[in-house]
Amino acid sequence: MKQEIIKNLQQVRKASRNLSLLGVEIINKTLLALADEAEKETDFLLAENQKDLALMDKQDPKYDRLLLTKERIEGIANDIRNVSKLDYPVGKVLLEKTLPSGLEAKKITVPLGVIGIIYESRPNVTFDVFSLCLKSGNACILKGSKDAHYSNMAVVSLIHRVLHRNNLSTDVVYLMPPEREATEILLNAVGYVDIVIPRGSQSLINFVRDHAKVPVIETGAGIVHTYFDESADLEKGKAIIDNAKTRRVSVCNALDCLIINSKRLNQLSVIAEPLAKKGVEIFADEKSYKALNGNYPSQLLHHADANSFGTEFLSMKMAIKTVDNLDEALEHIDQYGSKHSEAIIAEDKAAIDKFLKSVDAAAVYSNTSTAFTDGTQFGLGAEIGISTQKLHARGPMALAELTSYKWVIEGDGQVRAP
Repeated sequence: MKQEIIKNLQQVRKASRNLSLLGVEIINKTLLALADEAEKETDFLLAENQKDLALMDKQDPKYDRLLLTKERIEGIANDIRNVSKLDYPVGKVLLEKTLPSGLEAKKITVPLGVIGIIYESRPNVTFDVFSLCLKSGNACILKGSKDAHYSNMAVVSLIHRVLHRNNLSTDVVYLMPPEREATEILLNAVGYVDIVIPRGSQSLINFVRDHAKVPVIETGAGIVHTYFDESADLEKGKAIIDNAKTRRVSVCNALDCLIINSKRLNQLSVIAEPLAKKGVEIFADEKSYKALNGNYPSQLLHHADANSFGTEFLSMKMAIKTVDNLDEALEHIDQYGSKHSEAIIAEDKAAIDKFLKSVDAAAVYSNTSTAFTDGTQFGLGAEIGISTQKLHARGPMALAELTSYKWVIEGDGQVRAP
């Protein structure tokens, strides 16, 4: 297996060198053709996706991530079309100056080169990664999980078909075997891969970070909090919390822990009404449990334990933590957050300002749902992931974040003095 994979990595590397020479017209034409092909082959994609779904328990939180539907495929196709409309990010002059030596220096955006993506269960990522990489002049290596093997093979077969029709090398996208051995080869592919991005559980991200010899950008894991302040508007907060928790529970921007000011505990049962109707299990600390006991379905209400906080549930489950003030809320977030998305619901402007300035996260919100942490929602087109680190990129990683830069210096015979 290793020799075959290395051979394919070499071909990807070679193909990547020609991508930055492509005109934006052929790139956009190819993306639009892929969007059309995805919609045209919906039945094929759904049939292959069903093979994967049949092997997974419907109660598994990853089931929803794996699931493709006609509506989701239409959404994927529209995301690809949106990427085709975005500005081409390569070749932009970031800085231009004439040096004292007379040399003309320019700082110009360039592709990262070859991007490896390791991800779990989500076949939509296969489309997203390819479209963003092609538009930014990058080749991509896809390492999906066994859970989505049939789905990913189907998607890549469509991509290869469209590339071939447009006289582009199919080597610009390579789907690796699903075995764990392939992951280890990718993480050690120094000289072939410029950067690896893991998308998935915290355990996956930890494994990649701990074992990679190639550079890594961490994305994915989201332990998300919303703080309901003493000054919060009840109806506003009720709708925000419901949306953040239940809109789509399997995504990384979904709410995991509601932090509530103790002075508003008397209204916690009202805040939780929509959650009860949708079957959300709550793991409540002592004070919030007392406030909900008798006012929330008993089969859905549990006492919180040591594992309730700092957990990314990815399901209809949520923790509740009671605090006496904003500082305690900030302390809890600092201890248990993953630097992904955090929110405050408040009418006190000073509290909002302190929260937005103090919280260390890629996206920080006031009086709105964390469900908006998404490249498309931010107007960036489809995204590769949400970076939770601080080097190179932070937050939704879209086209601009898939480029680096180089200095181009033009002279007319200058030489540097001894």
